[in-house]
Formats: sequence, structure tokens, C-alpha cells
Amino acid sequence: TGVGIDEALLAAAENLELFACAFAGTGHLPMDELDARGVTVTNAGGIHAPGIAEQAIGQMLTFARNLHEGVRRKQNREWRHFKARELTDSTVTVVGLGSIGRAVTQRLQGFDVDTIGVRYTPEKGGPTDEVIGFDEEPFHDALARTDYLVVACPLTDLTRGLIDADAIATLPPHAVVVNTARGPILDTDAVVTALQTEGLRGVALDVTDPEPLPEDHVLWTLENALITPHTGGHTPKHWDRLADILADNYEALDSGGDLENVVLAP
Repeated sequence: TGVGIDEALLAAAENLELFACAFAGTGHLPMDELDARGVTVTNAGGIHAPGIAEQAIGQMLTFARNLHEGVRRKQNREWRHFKARELTDSTVTVVGLGSIGRAVTQRLQGFDVDTIGVRYTPEKGGPTDEVIGFDEEPFHDALARTDYLVVACPLTDLTRGLIDADAIATLPPHAVVVNTARGPILDTDAVVTALQTEGLRGVALDVTDPEPLPEDHVLWTLENALITPHTGGHTPKHWDRLADILADNYEALDSGGDLENVVLAP
């Protein structure tokens, strides 16, 4: 197991049957060589979902309750009331219903919100009140009804630049965008323009484009942009989940049972 394995080490591992990648993504691995050698590859998909989902909920609540304004007033020692909102009765659209999108939706169940899920195969349904695909008309119809947009999908040719200037213009100006996925899914320039012109109420970015975000980038200066350095899923518990997957798969490999999180099965 590990983050990666190079071809030299792979060549020396003549009896290797299983490589358990410690990342969810496996695009950096020599998959063709692993396939040719008959090595099964598993990933760590899902281990970060609880932490990322909790952070997304916290970010939505920060904007709903205007908590960042409370922090600012504490720093200035200002005892003055300020206006806040409620998350209750909002519409939350979750783009991507994989492990992270499902975890977000599960945690929203106690907040009396309406949820819309966006996935490649809407006919499969999902945990949200409504499920749609990526076709332009239903997607933009959903955006027009969205108060909070949570991006939780993989970066693919389809999703790269998905939240562009047109998508942002379709969102209501009071909407908040939360990106838990990958930076290039959002058009950064369009996001900045919307934040500066009241086209969006705010964004919460755990991922950025470019990443790392340069010190002189304008996003750092915007009070309506919450930024964390790609740490949403990093909690002590994610290592326990990774160890559980590895231990279960080791036993399954020994007994001939089914493996979890298989991404390559030669």
C-alpha cells in the first residue's frame, strides 16, 4: 500500500497481487503496467467523505448565519447586531452523488431544506429530493432555484469549467457556491467577477484553480470568499477508514472473497 508505486519497484515485486492506493485518484499510477502484471488496484474512495461533508455543511451554515461577520466584529471588538439568515427552507443543489455528495445530502436531512442532485445517470435516482442529469436545460433550471451549490463531482472533460460565467449568471445573486471537488470545475475569473459585483453572495473553496492559490491572488482579499488549503477530508479518522479497507481486503484476498474499492481488476 502507499500513495504510489513506480515501475522499478513494481518490476521487483514479482509476487504482488494487490496494490492499495492511499488516494482516491489513481491517475498517477502505472495502471497499464499493473494491469499487464495482473495486479489488482484498490483506492481510498470514501474515506474523506465524512470530513469533507461536515466542512461543506459548516461553510453553508457560516454564510447562512453570517458567522464570518461575527468573527470580524469580534476581531474589531464591536458589539453591534448584524443580520443573519437561516438554512431552513433553502434549496441545496449537490453536483455529484458519489460518496461525498451522498454524505452531504445525508447530513442535510435535519435542516428542512430541499435538495437537488446532479449525476451522470439520473435514472438511477439518489438520496436527494430531485435528481437530474448534466443536460443544459434541466441543469440551468436547477441552478435558477439554488440557494447553495455544493460541487462534489470528479474533474472530467464534462465537468471542467462546468460552473462558468453562464452558470453563475443563472444562479440567484444570493446564492453561495461550495467547492469540495477540484478547482478547475469552477471558472475562477467568473467567480471573482461575481463576488466583486454582487453576482454571488459568497464562495467556500477547499480547492482552487490555480492550486496552491498564489499569495497575490485577489480571492485572498475578498471577505465573501472562504478559503481552506485542500484540507476538508484530512482528519485523524480518515486513516482509520483507510486501514479498515486495507485490512478487509487483505482478508478477502486470502479467502477469495470480494474486494472493496476495486478500480482495476485484471
